[in-house]
Amino acid sequence: MSELKSNRSIMQELALSQFPKELIERVFENIAEGIMITDRYRRILSINVAFEFVTGFKLEEVQGEKPSILQSGVHDRAFYIDMWKQIGKTGIWQGEIWNRRKTGELYPEWLTILAIKDEAGKITNYCGIFTDLSERKIVEDELEKRSLHDSLTEVCNRFAYIERMKALLEVTENQMTPIQHAVLFIDLDRFKQVNDMLGHAIGDQLLIEVSKRVKALVKNKDILARFGGDEFVITLANIQHPREAAKFAEQVLRVFEAPIKVHDQDVYISTSMGISIYPADGTTTEQLLNRADRAMSFSKDNGRNCYSFYFDELETDSNRVLTLDSELRKAIENREFTLAYQPKISTEKNEIVGIEALVRWNSEKLGFVSPAEFIEHAEESGLIIPLSELIFELACEGYHQLVSAGYPNVPIAVNVSSIHFQQQSFLDSVQTILERNNTSAQSFEIEVTERTVMNSAQETVSKLVKLRQLGFKLSIDDFGTGYSSLSYLVRFPLDVLKIDRSFIQHICSLDDKQAIVDAIIQMAHRLKMKVVAEGVETSQQVELLKSMGCDYIQGYYYSKPLPMEELIDFIHFWEVEYQGRI
Repeated sequence: MSELKSNRSIMQELALSQFPKELIERVFENIAEGIMITDRYRRILSINVAFEFVTGFKLEEVQGEKPSILQSGVHDRAFYIDMWKQIGKTGIWQGEIWNRRKTGELYPEWLTILAIKDEAGKITNYCGIFTDLSERKIVEDELEKRSLHDSLTEVCNRFAYIERMKALLEVTENQMTPIQHAVLFIDLDRFKQVNDMLGHAIGDQLLIEVSKRVKALVKNKDILARFGGDEFVITLANIQHPREAAKFAEQVLRVFEAPIKVHDQDVYISTSMGISIYPADGTTTEQLLNRADRAMSFSKDNGRNCYSFYFDELETDSNRVLTLDSELRKAIENREFTLAYQPKISTEKNEIVGIEALVRWNSEKLGFVSPAEFIEHAEESGLIIPLSELIFELACEGYHQLVSAGYPNVPIAVNVSSIHFQQQSFLDSVQTILERNNTSAQSFEIEVTERTVMNSAQETVSKLVKLRQLGFKLSIDDFGTGYSSLSYLVRFPLDVLKIDRSFIQHICSLDDKQAIVDAIIQMAHRLKMKVVAEGVETSQQVELLKSMGCDYIQGYYYSKPLPMEELIDFIHFWEVEYQGRI
């Protein structure tokens, strides 16, 4: 009751008696803004419910106290002197101020202080009305953060990167001494396949881990941003020499040597990088990014998992990609592709046990186009499916040539793109091609990569089982270069394991490569699989692989990939010279 009487007396002092008292009290108690009323000496007389809610103080705790009980310590003495000076002069002050809750927590508020005067113009009271800005500040901070940061990886986004580069280059231009910066354009290798086969959720987890690993290498002066998709950009500011950028790029490659664990599954990611140097390669952000991007593409074309500096020769025909796309479509329609065949030799029986079909394209307009170039473009554009079907058709035609030459028992291995394999129509299309060409699945071996079978979904297992039931032999290609997992080898009905040429290349000079190959061979044999070593080029490699128990050898030591006519001659020669057959 005493509080109610106090409120009523205040209302009277404020000359509000012309309104019903109940209305004044209702407004005072229910208004959303906090209200505090003091006497002329700034001693608190009354507060409303909103005041109590925001500050945590009850009336009995602040009544008789001065508003300084809420001071945060954020503002200095001069701030309050100026504030009260303005109130004395104009009768009002408005502004943002930081105060302290009863709990000690600081918070921002928008405060209006009014000086209340009587009819004689004498100040009788002060009234403070405030709005808590805490939630608004949180929202504003979050919006600012989102506008400048990538929401997934929490590094800078494209907009923030360009703004920071603009500021950096403006400062650089005004320096008397020359300054160098390095821009690294980073693109994850085959990330689209990871997304397609493992799902976008796991793809997002990989991007988060990638950003963490790279962020740990970056200094405060540098700029790291996710530029979009699986692309990241780094600016190394104020470097002394381009070799600093090379050293940093090598560190990035090393941090991705360790697998990324996602849901108890080891996933291997590699990256291709391009580097441009300011001011040698450009003086604007756009120029530096464009040339770093070109250098990155050069890295991808030269084997991936590496870095390249920009050089002038990269300014080649910018329309090549468009030309490649249109010519590739025509080539598929006109069946301009051919197959070359590389034999596989048994180390035990010294006989040809099979051949691998490798696609070739000699374009009338572009000349010879590397399979690495046109297959990658076909996968990115979706043309890989009709191209893959055409390769199967050509392999069937090649098999009929072998039969006509008297070699019906030499199976042909055909590489299958992971994108084609994942299509629901894959099995039907393969069966249709076999029927149309009157050939049997038992005459073919399907080679899939680790990336194709790394998704342990039941659909993948089902497809492999059905392929085996049709009569195909199944092999896993490029083993050891991607997402190696023993659990996959156990689950899937595989017949053959092919060791990637990168392990074979240095098998005679590097002990660790030799140990890995030996371990793979022993493991495969335990799982009842045959082993093919591809990329074999020397007699020393052959002898070492034989001593390890490798079953089959494929490579230039025996033969390069050959057109079918030359392959038939090779098979005949092999039988006569090495096996004494006529």
